[in-house]
Amino acid sequence: MSRKRPTDDGDELLARLSSLTAQARERAEVQRSRVELAIALQRGMLPRDLPTAPGFRLAVQYAPAYYGLNVGGDWYDAFTMPDGHIGLSIGDVQGHNIEATAFMGQVRVGLRALASVTSGPGELLARTNDLLLSLGSDLFATCTFMRLDPATGLLESARAGHIPCVWATADGKSGIVEDEGGPPLGVQEGMEYPVTRYRLTKGGVVVMLTDGVVEGPSMSVEEGLDQVVRLAGIAAVAGLEAGSLAAAVIKGAERVGHDDDAAVLVVGHDGVADHGRQVQP
Repeated sequence: MSRKRPTDDGDELLARLSSLTAQARERAEVQRSRVELAIALQRGMLPRDLPTAPGFRLAVQYAPAYYGLNVGGDWYDAFTMPDGHIGLSIGDVQGHNIEATAFMGQVRVGLRALASVTSGPGELLARTNDLLLSLGSDLFATCTFMRLDPATGLLESARAGHIPCVWATADGKSGIVEDEGGPPLGVQEGMEYPVTRYRLTKGGVVVMLTDGVVEGPSMSVEEGLDQVVRLAGIAAVAGLEAGSLAAAVIKGAERVGHDDDAAVLVVGHDGVADHGRQVQP
């Protein structure tokens, strides 16, 4: 009975290892291509320029992070609405893959498109919710949408399952926006989203953010939001620019203890005369 020589066994083992290595490399290349495509989608879907208005400053910080070879679906947006108001949105799509990134684009485009026919934040989120459900996706998104009137500083806000915003005024007051909110977008039909109204006064700031900035294994969401409240309060009293505050807030995301998308959108009022009485958040 013939037997293979040891060298033959070694050659067969090397051939198998070579085949497995080639397959692993091929899978890695495919996954790397998916990540590169998702990153390109992220960059292409986020706004290149922010709207401007006398006396108001907008600033953003966005840090996409990767789970292994996956990417997330956080977004921010700011644009001028047909009625002259400024629309502001920030949100987070469930999941960390290319599908989440693509769904993020659908949500952002849907919000912009529907803002051309309805400007009320609550109705806008309700219509977007119905639109996403009609697409038949299994994904959902949390979101906050704000409408800013540059003439008066009035902010109208509606929230869909997203973490609340943070506010601060130049006289040293600061806190977390207290609003009722509604469920995430794309979960259930016929939802309503209550609207909260308040006025951004001279020197005041509002910070919109995603949970990757304030929540993780090393930090609870309460601790993270308290940290942003402190930063916003210091910035408002010291008269810091919106960009400096946004940079400080995104820096704090390093303390949450994991890699996640992190997005920050800051609105600052730096000089237009106030109209009417102040309305606290």
